[in-house]
This record gives sequence, structure tokens and C-alpha cells, in this order.
Amino acid sequence: MELAQRITLIAATITMGLVAGLFYAFAQAIMPGLGRSDDSTFVAGFQAIDMAINNPWQAAGFVGAPVFTASAAALQLGADDRSSLVWIMAALVLYGVMLAITFRVHLPLNNEIQAAGGPDHIADLAAVRERFESRWVSWNIARAAFSTAAFGCLTWALVLYGAS
Repeated sequence: MELAQRITLIAATITMGLVAGLFYAFAQAIMPGLGRSDDSTFVAGFQAIDMAINNPWQAAGFVGAPVFTASAAALQLGADDRSSLVWIMAALVLYGVMLAITFRVHLPLNNEIQAAGGPDHIADLAAVRERFESRWVSWNIARAAFSTAAFGCLTWALVLYGAS
């Protein structure tokens, strides 16, 4: 049981870190870089990134983080020392907030920019970009903050688990 607790908590922390790092990279480099481009490059670049990101590696982190975190919490319920449980639960709640933002804001925006068609066929590229960019970027910063906080909670849970 102790080995399973340790492995799931480590897996939760690693996968949460991958997700937090992904959103951090978007906030710090990808979107600012695209933001410096013209409208056609912005739309085409984001569409290409959005299509490429749906892959097994991204899914492993995105799905693995809540699955491993929930598993780590469940395994802690039976532990003698449950000092890390509150931090694992906090990470799960923070991840849930990040998921809500993703499903309510980012996925609809991503679908909208994809539905606009290729940049060569969009009459008003500036309008497509205007409806998308600011909202997507602002809410991604929130996603980065929530997932980073979740990663921090799991990191602290590992420290507490190792100290017990």
C-alpha cells in the first residue's frame, strides 16, 4: 500500500507539472510570440498549434493529472498519516477549476477559430483575431496559475509524505 501511495503521488505531481508547464509555455512564449505576428500568421499559427496539440503525449498529462491525483487522494484515505491529503485534495480542486476554464472558455474559442476556416478564406482576419486573442490569453494565464498552484500543492504533499 505504501509503495502504491508513493508511486501515485509521484505520478500525480509529474503529470500536474507537465500540464502547468504547458500552460506556462503558452502564457510566456507561444501566445506572446504569435501576438507579434500579423493577423494571417496569428490565425494560421494558432490553428496549426491547436491541431497539433491533440496528441497522446498531451492527453497523458491532461488526463493523467486528475486520475493520478484522485488515486493518490483515495490511497491517502487509508493511510496512518494523512497530513498530505489536504494538499492532494486542494490540487484536485485547483485542477477542477482549470478544467472548467478549459471547457467553458478555451475549447469554444479554439473551435471558433478553427471554424473560421483557413486564413486565405477569411474576409476579416482582424475581427477573427480580435474575438479570440485577448480572451484566450487572459484565461490561459488563469489556467497557468491554477495548474501551477495545483502542482505546488502536490509538491508540498510529496514533502509531507516523505517526512512521515
